[in-house]
Amino acid sequence: MTTLAPASAVLHIKPLGFAWETIDPFLFCVYHDDAYPKANAQMGPAASLAGRDMGQDFSRQGGWSMYHGSTVPGFPAHPHRGFETVTIVRKGLIDHADSLGAKARFGRGDVQWLTAGQGVVHSEMFPLLNATQANPLELFQIWLNLPAASKMAAPHFTMLWSQDIPRLTAQDDKGRRTDVAVIAGRLGDANADVAEPLSPPPDSWAAQPDADVAIWTIRMDAGARWTLPAATGHGTRRQLYFFKGQSVTVGGQPVNQTSAIELQASAAVELVNSGSAEAEFLLLQGRPIGEPVAQYGPFVMNTQAEIRQTLADYQRTQFGGWPWPDSAPVHGRDPARFARHPDGREERPATDAPTATEVRQAPAP
Repeated sequence: MTTLAPASAVLHIKPLGFAWETIDPFLFCVYHDDAYPKANAQMGPAASLAGRDMGQDFSRQGGWSMYHGSTVPGFPAHPHRGFETVTIVRKGLIDHADSLGAKARFGRGDVQWLTAGQGVVHSEMFPLLNATQANPLELFQIWLNLPAASKMAAPHFTMLWSQDIPRLTAQDDKGRRTDVAVIAGRLGDANADVAEPLSPPPDSWAAQPDADVAIWTIRMDAGARWTLPAATGHGTRRQLYFFKGQSVTVGGQPVNQTSAIELQASAAVELVNSGSAEAEFLLLQGRPIGEPVAQYGPFVMNTQAEIRQTLADYQRTQFGGWPWPDSAPVHGRDPARFARHPDGREERPATDAPTATEVRQAPAP
């Protein structure tokens, strides 16, 4: 059921599903929150997999899914063309490998921003390292469209390490905190310093100065009040996802279930956490690209002719082939995060102290 409030800054309120509804320039947004059990020797769940549709398990049986994985949960090798993925990992780790020969392990607040462009094959696996305790995983994956001029850009990935991502804290008049992680888009208000975002990939729509793309996560103490500042761009659209908490008030309207809330981007909106526990939001905003969208699964182009060409290209080239020994590679039991780029350049976050649970690694097989 949709709630419409044309007289206020709140335009629409819709209950969240799976995946979450998005607006141009975004294509897709999914939230994974999996309560994985302790790990077995193969870095998969030490639990029976009986009753799951293996290879296509979205069951949330026991509070978690295997997705397309068979031993380790996750998404084995699959192709993309014509858009970008932005993957925000709040808990747990992801192992990335791709057809360009790049690989990475990231998590604990890190973000990977992958421009698929003209085509890339990658895998995203969720290795479980703790053999004695649970292995929670929490992440967002967001698909951001590319304009026609950039759909065939060279593939590129950027790592935004957790400690480098700007974070702002504001306090209301009773000292209750609101914390904002600024993954894309400049943020500043009267109660906080200005956060300048890290640079998105060069061919991204977010790299255009007038695109006004913002991706923020917002956490509010129980009872906290914070005013979401107005967007600065002309024609910007804004969607706010209330995904965790009991109840909130958005622009004066009570919201008592997890919801996608479209806002009037040109207006500041007061957020109030009216529940007794913390509340969390994801904000996606941007000026629409405003071009036709032709989508066939993991391929997003402008016309059906381009989709047919994409299918032919993938069948012919496999977007460079798959240089890994299997379709679902994982990168060992060392929890340290890293990225190795296609040119061989390696990077690691400046600080990478594993959590107490992560050092209890799975036993060798």
